Amino acid sequence: MKALCSTLLLILLAGTSVRAQKIFPAPVNDIVAERTNLERPPLAYPPLREADIVWQKRTWRVIDVREKINHPFANPQRPLVDILLGAADREDLQLYSAIDDTFSTPLSPAERQAIAGGIDTVAVVDPLTQETSYEYLPRIFNAASVTRYRIQEVWYIDRNTSQMEVRIIGLAPIIDETGEQDEFLFERPLFWVYFPAARPVLAREAAFVADNGSAGRSWDDVFHLRLFDSAVIKEENVHDRRIKDYIVDGRSQLIAGQRMERERLGRESDLWSH
Repeated sequence: MKALCSTLLLILLAGTSVRAQKIFPAPVNDIVAERTNLERPPLAYPPLREADIVWQKRTWRVIDVREKINHPFANPQRPLVDILLGAADREDLQLYSAIDDTFSTPLSPAERQAIAGGIDTVAVVDPLTQETSYEYLPRIFNAASVTRYRIQEVWYIDRNTSQMEVRIIGLAPIIDETGEQDEFLFERPLFWVYFPAARPVLAREAAFVADNGSAGRSWDDVFHLRLFDSAVIKEENVHDRRIKDYIVDGRSQLIAGQRMERERLGRESDLWSH
């Protein structure tokens, strides 16, 4: 009888072992197992000499991520600001202070950490001794606080092609500073990125494409193809003023920026008319 019970127990254990060893297929959250990584280098700029530049104008513009076409900039899964900060943490990209827009002051690692708002002091109680110690934890940056991006770019007419071209020089994420009553005080750029140095990073990062999930479009493609909407806020001028420095009304500021766009584009047609 004892031998029979032992045999039955072994059979049950064997059945349990067989059931435990059953292997299910690994889930793939897609229709294909793998997607091609974006490992291509950024498209090289054509050669350009100083003598080739017939005319140029430096322009500053703002991309508002709350506009529908600009929503990929604030994609909750992979917002652009997280890409830039992550590249800086890996030392793949240098960030520059927003005290000016000439990329004159690189941010130190401590200044990079301060972008999130500093360090929190957290009390930790030992469960055995009940003694209290303190840990210092850097705050996690809230990517949703970035509502706009400022772009610095240079428009120029190339003598060789007789066409107007543009090259982006810098990119800065912007947040709104608010008061105690959550009222808007002013906008503040977090840092500047020298765009030509950021292109290898952006070329490896996929940007969300609303109408085609398999498009394989990189962030470098987004900027190169101008797949965003923006408004001009400043053109280089002798007084170094932005539009809002001499026009108060927001609608009038937008109209003034559009007029600057038309005048700049008119330079190319004027070149062909002479």
